[in-house]
Amino acid sequence: MYWQKELEVIPREELEALQWKRLQETLDRAGRSPYYGSSPGRPGLAAADLHSLKDVEKLPFTTKDDLREHWPYGFIAVSKDELVRMHSSSGTTGRATVIFHTVEDIAEWTNLVARSMFMTGMRKGDVFQNMMTYGLFTGGLGFHYGAEKLGALVIPAGAGNSKRQIQLMQDFDTTVIHIIPSYALHLYLVFEEMGVDPKRDTKLKIAFIGAEPHSEKTRLKIEELYGIKAFNSYGLSEMNGPGVAFECTCQNGLHIWEDNFLVEIIDPKTLRPVPDGEEGELVLTTLVRRGMPIIRYRTKDLTRIIPGPCPCGRTHRRIERIKGRTDDMMIIKGVNIFPIQIEKKLMDIPGVGTNFLIILEREGFNDDMIVKVEVQKEYFTGDLKKLEGLRRKVVEELKSDILISPKVILVEPNSLPKTEGKAIRVVDNRKDE
Repeated sequence: MYWQKELEVIPREELEALQWKRLQETLDRAGRSPYYGSSPGRPGLAAADLHSLKDVEKLPFTTKDDLREHWPYGFIAVSKDELVRMHSSSGTTGRATVIFHTVEDIAEWTNLVARSMFMTGMRKGDVFQNMMTYGLFTGGLGFHYGAEKLGALVIPAGAGNSKRQIQLMQDFDTTVIHIIPSYALHLYLVFEEMGVDPKRDTKLKIAFIGAEPHSEKTRLKIEELYGIKAFNSYGLSEMNGPGVAFECTCQNGLHIWEDNFLVEIIDPKTLRPVPDGEEGELVLTTLVRRGMPIIRYRTKDLTRIIPGPCPCGRTHRRIERIKGRTDDMMIIKGVNIFPIQIEKKLMDIPGVGTNFLIILEREGFNDDMIVKVEVQKEYFTGDLKKLEGLRRKVVEELKSDILISPKVILVEPNSLPKTEGKAIRVVDNRKDE
């Protein structure tokens, strides 16, 4: 059993008292880090000025730029010999952000994921096939540890190799999967090619889907094709990874675990809080993390607090599925990519011009990235092998940074569209079905 009743249905008054206690402890810990403790006005030095949870608004925000600029150890609040794990998020300027965990942090994160899985109906005895990337990406190991804590048999399948994934499901009676929504739709086509019916020929009953935005129609399509329940999950590496918020069986918003995170929704323009029910940017503060506490982190994710109680009885508030972002990040096949990443790589390649265009297309259930790149005119008047060599070079360089292989089309100088003198960088032709 992993039903943490004392925390999941805790009365709001008691929950807020717990948050207040943990916030004070977090501010004290944060003050020991180089970043928060370096100068007056930082959160670690401002705890005495706070008298209630609402006063958290007095504290400055933390941004991804702050994490990046204080690479690598500027935010750690313990000695390095207490750290046991590092994870990383995608970098936007050639440098990723890194998050560090102590033994206690990993245990608490594991508990959150196990609690989330149990909430959806997963139990000891289930067979869990984890189809996410392992490594610096938090999704693979986060779910892996949570499933083991719950007592499930874990198959660390990793990403890709569709036919092997299906074979594993059949051979080992997989009941629960963790999968990117777009890949779930693509995988169904492979099921059809193999003459396998996931409803008839597997024992699947639950899917945890996340890592990329998806619509309710996409979720319902996955449930229909596989004959399962698909639960939305939300997480980000700066707040551990998966397990920040999760759907219950009501599937009406994601419960954000407020015993671990202090939640704010702000207007991204005024930076002032908005009332429950109004859309804004999600801001989170860690409440239990020891190794690397983060105060008022601007996630850039747009959502809203769903007003009113959940029929499931849990008292932790719910957020709506993420609507989008306040920046220009793209998510392709579960990978976070920023246009500036592509720009930086292209500008380092001899022969490449100053303009490029990213086109995002959806064919069937697969998302594709096409990068049109202006190159020097001489490549179109000489040996075609030289042009092809440059194209291959661009593909290899981009893949080394963004982790996926885009389709690259080389074009002549000044042939890509511009608006008011500024290059158009991204054209997204994808549509949710």
